Amino acid sequence: MLDPISMAAITAVLGAVGSGVASEAGKWAWETAGGLVRRMAGREVAAPTRPEERDAVARIVHDSVRSDPELARTWSAFARTVQTTGATVGRPRLPSSVRFFTDRKGAMRLLDREAGRKADGRPRVALLYGDDAMGTSALAVHWGWRAESLFPDGQLYVDLGRRGTGSARTAGSALRELLLRLGLRDERIPPSEAERIDTFHRVVADRALLLVLDHARSAAQIAPLLTSAPSVLTLVVARRPLSGLDAFPVPVGPLSDRDAARLLTKIVGKQVMRSARAALPAVLARCGGSPYALRAAAPRLLDPGPLTAAPPPPLPQGEPTDEPTDEPTGGLTMSDSDPVRTAAEDAYRLLRPDAARLYRLMGLRQWPAFDAEAAARVAGIDVDAAEELLGGLADVLLLEHADNGRYRYRPSVRAHAEEAAFRHEGIAGCSAATTRAVEHYLRLSVTAARAALPESWRVPEALADGPDGAYAGRGDAVARLAAELPNLVEAVATAEEFGQPDTVLTLCRALWPLQLKAGHHEAVLPALRIGAAVADAQAPGSRTAGALHVQLAHTLGELQLGDEAGAEAAAAARDERAAGHTRGLASAIEILGLLRLRQWRFADAYDCFDEAYAVLDGIGPDDEGAADVPRARALLERHRGRALRGLGRLDEAQEHVRRALAVFRANGDAYNTARALTDLAEILLAGEEPTAALPLTDEAIRILAEENADQHVEYLRRLRERCSGPQE
Repeated sequence: MLDPISMAAITAVLGAVGSGVASEAGKWAWETAGGLVRRMAGREVAAPTRPEERDAVARIVHDSVRSDPELARTWSAFARTVQTTGATVGRPRLPSSVRFFTDRKGAMRLLDREAGRKADGRPRVALLYGDDAMGTSALAVHWGWRAESLFPDGQLYVDLGRRGTGSARTAGSALRELLLRLGLRDERIPPSEAERIDTFHRVVADRALLLVLDHARSAAQIAPLLTSAPSVLTLVVARRPLSGLDAFPVPVGPLSDRDAARLLTKIVGKQVMRSARAALPAVLARCGGSPYALRAAAPRLLDPGPLTAAPPPPLPQGEPTDEPTDEPTGGLTMSDSDPVRTAAEDAYRLLRPDAARLYRLMGLRQWPAFDAEAAARVAGIDVDAAEELLGGLADVLLLEHADNGRYRYRPSVRAHAEEAAFRHEGIAGCSAATTRAVEHYLRLSVTAARAALPESWRVPEALADGPDGAYAGRGDAVARLAAELPNLVEAVATAEEFGQPDTVLTLCRALWPLQLKAGHHEAVLPALRIGAAVADAQAPGSRTAGALHVQLAHTLGELQLGDEAGAEAAAAARDERAAGHTRGLASAIEILGLLRLRQWRFADAYDCFDEAYAVLDGIGPDDEGAADVPRARALLERHRGRALRGLGRLDEAQEHVRRALAVFRANGDAYNTARALTDLAEILLAGEEPTAALPLTDEAIRILAEENADQHVEYLRRLRERCSGPQE
């Protein structure tokens, strides 16, 4: 059994506490750790945000507990409340492989060679690269399933591209997904990218895993995801060689005509191939050895299908026209060397006008994964009709199926759809369709945000014609926002590009429930950066600007980007003060105080909460926001108590938290009552009063169990063990 005051055990405890800081229960443990570290060091110690900083703090604790038995006992009691167990791997799996696969024997042998290479400290990495049409992703997945026995601990897959707005996925968000698939619960995933890298490397160090990194953009993007673990093989899939990546190259080129014909035969059967013998050379030439193009051509050899019609005569070549037409054309200008675009054009020319129009309009922006409701709004048709058309477009491979009944484009296919849209719809038609898409996501986000946080003044006002009762409960509304988040980020970028600042700001404000209740901070960050910049340009010194800076400060703080977060909180206070918005000013200062708590800067945090409390004194009984003042003051009293606990001023801390507790009880605020009870129990335990703390933990557990706050309850049960267990 590991000695609880050994350097390894202390480091593990600090790592576990830091990983859980995204949850409210994790914040309690983090602040407790900060107070203990301050007590041991006899001075303020900055909260660690990187592995090397965590190790330095662990050294402070280790040296203190080795020389002071009382501190050793206190640390050991705290450590017992911290869950340090690692991930439980449930054997993650790759996506399904394609049904029909042929050739690629040379590439498969190269992958076998890298997989069998003796471990020598170098990361085992293979780079599969080839054009979008050549089936590099399919090859990686197919080989992974064939070699499944080499990886008894599972196969991990993450898509690094196709995120909308033309941007690649960040390493931090990819690591979050990988750690979830490795068995870490969401609240145990570290907030900072540096800590996630360290956690990922530790979790996979002794496991036999395959890792497929699909649609990689650069060596820098994937560098944090590479490991030298001897039993991990990483397959990087990209469209070209990646400069700076030390990987075993596996080029993936076109299929030979013989193998292309073999693939078509597997798909359509020998009889159909015999019937199409005369046309086969032309089909193979147009497909250019692309597995995608061959699969797209196969349905037309079998049956034209319900969405197709006889191809119209091509329009004359020339510049795009502003005159819209409802008919698809064969006269699009494109490179004959791109088999994906060629295959898309072949399929597009045979579409019915309604299917062709929907295909064009949804391709105008890089919506990551859209549903029939969005498509119906953009095309001006009903949802059932849109669902039928989308399914048909997927059948002819102009769309791909995504999760949960959604659809997406391959990048080259979307480029073809966008080109077709400008030719047929004209600039005005394309602009109108894009505006309809943004309006759809605006309406959806505001409605869901109001349902998720109806009492919040930070959420945009409900739309005048918005639907009533659109969601069964708050959880359903948050879930809908989370499902649409990638599209909402794209809508923010689109509105900013189209010069719609009010829409940008409203969309961003509608993200607040996600930030507060569901995290997703990496995903919302690009949108909030756009929103804050637009607010500064269009509405400086306004309430809206203050609100956007608060949102950005909150997310930056959760990602442990403390300096940036502090600057944004200060900007929020500046704008709220300029706008004369007293309630917003107090909130901005409170946000800064909470950030200081996270950083273990307890004295600065207390000063912020004091300042915010004084600002609230400026709101008279008839002023705007007066109804919120009692609750806001109670929250600040609670926060003051947290800061004072970190400073070791326990009697004062009790006084503030008890005042907050009385207000929450009087108002029937069960959740905040339980949080204040937990604070008070922590203070009593810090003062060596476990008997007094015990009934408080029991009451808090009872309340939070009814609120389904499982993370809080689990933490409280460990806290209760400190109250009732041995104290020596």
